[in-house]
Amino acid sequence: MSAATIISVGELQVEFVSHAKGCALSELTAFSGPYPGGAAAILLDQAARIGARTKVFGGIGEDGFGCALVERLAQSGVDTSGIALHSDKATGVAFVSEFDDGSRSRISHVNNTAAEWAGKVVPALPSTGLLLHVSSASLINARLRALILTVCDEVLARGGRISCDLDVGPELMAAPKAIEALHRVMASSSILFCGSCDLALLYPGKSEEDAVASLRSAGADIIAHKRGADGAVVLHGDARYDFTGHDVEEVDPSGAGDAFCGTFLAMFTQGHSVEIAGRYANAAGALAVGKRGPMEGNSSPHELDTLLSGQQPERMRA
Repeated sequence: MSAATIISVGELQVEFVSHAKGCALSELTAFSGPYPGGAAAILLDQAARIGARTKVFGGIGEDGFGCALVERLAQSGVDTSGIALHSDKATGVAFVSEFDDGSRSRISHVNNTAAEWAGKVVPALPSTGLLLHVSSASLINARLRALILTVCDEVLARGGRISCDLDVGPELMAAPKAIEALHRVMASSSILFCGSCDLALLYPGKSEEDAVASLRSAGADIIAHKRGADGAVVLHGDARYDFTGHDVEEVDPSGAGDAFCGTFLAMFTQGHSVEIAGRYANAAGALAVGKRGPMEGNSSPHELDTLLSGQQPERMRA
């Protein structure tokens, strides 16, 4: 696939990240932020850095948090003209704390904020060459869910393609309508991204191999299994590509999965093979954990080339 514009619809937020592990967002501690975030924004920021054409759809408030989001995305080259600005609603906010085992506590404010009001998306869609990326976390909110399903139908009607990241968590599993919508999106997707935790929640009692086989039966052309520090596996037809993990220092794992997906889609839509896209995505996911903040670990092609060459890249803001 080549020359496509990657678009995404989802909650736009800033995040505040706890410096102390294990505080469970219930103890007095220091936080950093506001960091621009939201799955759609993180992914498109990374894809734009890799050279892809991108456009984001979402809603922000007329406040400093919203300004931080738009400025960061525009700086990276994302088309932000699809962001709706609301003077009567605040920008969405999330608070995150990590535990020693890598799990996280998260308090996310999307409902009743500008984040759930993405505006009129269909009239603003690019006319041709569309790849819509859906993060399942965005399906929890009823307004965003309805809009995303509408956009999915429109993209398919225009001959576009859909990718989906199975970003499954307890909140989504407790929302039957969100799970129903997720399965509808999965059935329409040609590219599926998943993590081990996603597979365990969606296919309880199955081995990872059997769970991935169940995903393949849904009809996707490509399945990318993100395995964190253990690397990744990408399946395409009869081909299987295994990528080992990179030895990097972990500071904050949030956003690593979105960096992986954004890099894969960026490479793929620019004409690179599935194998090359997977290799670079695996490297981007590794680099993403090296900085605090969901989007701060996003990387440039030079940084990825440096890591893949066996050197230690010098991390800096582009």
